Amino acid sequence: MWKRSVLPHLRLIWDYFRTNLASAMEYRASFLMQAVGMAINDVFFLFFWWMVFQQSSSLGGYEFNDVMSIWALSASTFGLLHIFFGNVRKLNGLVQSGELDIFLLQPRDPYIHAHTARMNFSAWGDFVYALLLFLFISGFHPGKWLLFLLFTIGGALLLGAVLSMADALVFYWGDSSGVTRLVTEFMLNFSLYPESIFRPGVKWIIYTILPTAFVVFIPYRVIQHFNLPVCLGVFAVDIFAVLLARKVFNSGLKRYASGNRMGARM
Repeated sequence: MWKRSVLPHLRLIWDYFRTNLASAMEYRASFLMQAVGMAINDVFFLFFWWMVFQQSSSLGGYEFNDVMSIWALSASTFGLLHIFFGNVRKLNGLVQSGELDIFLLQPRDPYIHAHTARMNFSAWGDFVYALLLFLFISGFHPGKWLLFLLFTIGGALLLGAVLSMADALVFYWGDSSGVTRLVTEFMLNFSLYPESIFRPGVKWIIYTILPTAFVVFIPYRVIQHFNLPVCLGVFAVDIFAVLLARKVFNSGLKRYASGNRMGARM
């Protein structure tokens, strides 16, 4: 059953990844400029936190390496998401332009097709930067690296699911780009700062509606002090979010009126 239901989707994601990467290599200079530009932007953020910790040895109980670990998880998650699912915030445009029709013509799951059709080249800068930052902080500790990579994958799926559900509101009330943009900005900003600085109301949000805690804060604690039940709980939330996002997409698809967009993707 697993081979019939999951494996074809994984193969499709991988095929799109190879195709998009090959396309990027056709324009190496542009690809490198975008990736390096994003990495430089991340370095400025690192410098900002270094300056902050020159004034204080800790912030809300978090030291410099703690904040950098959170930032590494955040950057790797956002990077990996936009490498494999570059269309994750573009469903609104696909629906309004009628381009979604092209994906509905394909024999595979339109949810996977629509989200994996493009790659955000600058996201490579985020991802590589995050790996180097985590290497600098944690060294070559195999256990921590395994957890870091697993949580990066799970976090990317969870983040992608939340953004996909926000974008799927286009099926119900029209243009939802503003909502998607707000959700993206809130989740990004919540993931850049120590959890302890947030008030109880905000913490409730990052554990429920905008589950940033399951992307960075809880994974960070598990990496530092491994806890199997908590680890499995995080992955369960990731899987639930993906299934829910797919259900929301498919429910919205029933309300979709074709834009009569003629064409096919090769």
